[in-house]
Amino acid sequence: MNLLQIDFEETKRFSSIFLDYLQNKKELRSYYDQPPDIESFEKAITKRNFDNSRRPLLVNTLKSQYENFTISSTVSNNIDSLQEHNTFTVTTGHQLNIFTGPLFFVYKIAAAINMAKMLNERYLEYHFVPVYWMASEDHDFEEINNFRLFGKKYVWNTEQKGPVGKFKTKSLQTLIDEMKDIPKIFSDGYLTRKNLSEATRHIANELFGDYGLVILDADERELKSEFKSIIRDDLFSHSAHEHTQKITEQLIELGYKSQIFPRPINFFYMEDGLRERIEEVDGKYRILNTSMIFSRDELEKLIDEHPEKFSPNVVLRPVYQEVILPNLAYIGGPAEVSYWLQLKGVFDHFEISFPMLLPRLFAMIIPKAVNKKMIKLGLDGKSVFEDFAALKERLLYKNALPAHDLSDQREAIKNIFQIIKEKSGVLDKSLEGFVMSEFKKAEKGVENIQKRLKKAEEQKEEVSIKQLEDILEKLFPNGNPQERVDNFLNFYINNPGFINELMELLNPFDLKYNILTEDE
Repeated sequence: MNLLQIDFEETKRFSSIFLDYLQNKKELRSYYDQPPDIESFEKAITKRNFDNSRRPLLVNTLKSQYENFTISSTVSNNIDSLQEHNTFTVTTGHQLNIFTGPLFFVYKIAAAINMAKMLNERYLEYHFVPVYWMASEDHDFEEINNFRLFGKKYVWNTEQKGPVGKFKTKSLQTLIDEMKDIPKIFSDGYLTRKNLSEATRHIANELFGDYGLVILDADERELKSEFKSIIRDDLFSHSAHEHTQKITEQLIELGYKSQIFPRPINFFYMEDGLRERIEEVDGKYRILNTSMIFSRDELEKLIDEHPEKFSPNVVLRPVYQEVILPNLAYIGGPAEVSYWLQLKGVFDHFEISFPMLLPRLFAMIIPKAVNKKMIKLGLDGKSVFEDFAALKERLLYKNALPAHDLSDQREAIKNIFQIIKEKSGVLDKSLEGFVMSEFKKAEKGVENIQKRLKKAEEQKEEVSIKQLEDILEKLFPNGNPQERVDNFLNFYINNPGFINELMELLNPFDLKYNILTEDE
């Protein structure tokens, strides 16, 4: 693949807060610790206040989770290295989308892997481990139950409820049977593993294990035990709500939009088949959409005995991550980076180090067939980010004056009527209004002629316009960025070296939008 890079601003597709953060704008600097570059890691290491007594628990948990998996020596060494005080992680997180979901799942993990690799080369006295944090506790099934392959949308239908990581996956056999040439790792994962969490670990490990990716499912009683004090604080003191709300209001005053909306209680009650919000009403704690009600004493006891029943929402999941991982950086999409900025006050309150925020990799892949059409129409990777009307104008007129353009003729008519107006004025001033009225009619007539000429031109270039529409639909399906719609299998099935090529080409510290064109 060939690589072309453009600035994020040129894509016209990113929020102002994300772009301002990348540019290290002064007004945002109080909402994070270190700017997103490789040089900042030295300071981040010195400031990281991780409780090293938690390392054995983390390592033992990971070894237990990988017990029935075949792992590379690189993954094994990375897990063992987490025992050491000079080992740190760079983390990305994502939902358990079936068949990996949209392309940016792959870009996130590629960013974490390449970032750890580059840090290991730069800071020889430390070791860095790439981590994929599985969002196994998420319960938004509609967001993960579908993917698009070769223009067709595949949907997994199941009546299961609650945290998706617990879902049984054997019913995915129906989708597997529908698809041709699907890699065996998916059937092995979904049909032999006990749930979606294990199946996703299997698939991600098969795709990225040789690169040393460590996969963590934080839905563990022992890990949640390390989070008890913050669970208790959120349920009874609501500190996270107070501090998130304060920073959110500040960011809104600066002209930015809020990405997340904190609640007084930022935990769900969770068990198999259930993940529902906890809400305090008249001193009692209700589990929404159930008949369960707890007193404060009962909830205190539940936190002590079953911390695994408490699942953090978007406000406190990042805090949980930094409590159990010796983490230095979080890699996320624009919305993730933006909402993390709302959380700095929460981290400060709990005296937990705030990680560096780095954007994931962003890319568009131009297939061979699409690239041939683009060359024929005189388009390149940068130009496709222009709006359709501008591209159509360029296509029709090749940057020359269009045949339908009558601006010279309109100017000539205007000059003629000006002369007529002056002559009329000499004879009778009252005729000037009549002359200008006739000019308006003539001008309107020329405008109508121009519209007819333009329509004739477009009909003449109808085939080229249709090709342009096809190109844009391939690169922006239904008007959306390719990376948010299409699955990586669109490219991997015909090119098993696809992931290797991404790893070689994409630099997570080079904050650009990447346009990758398949080789002829």
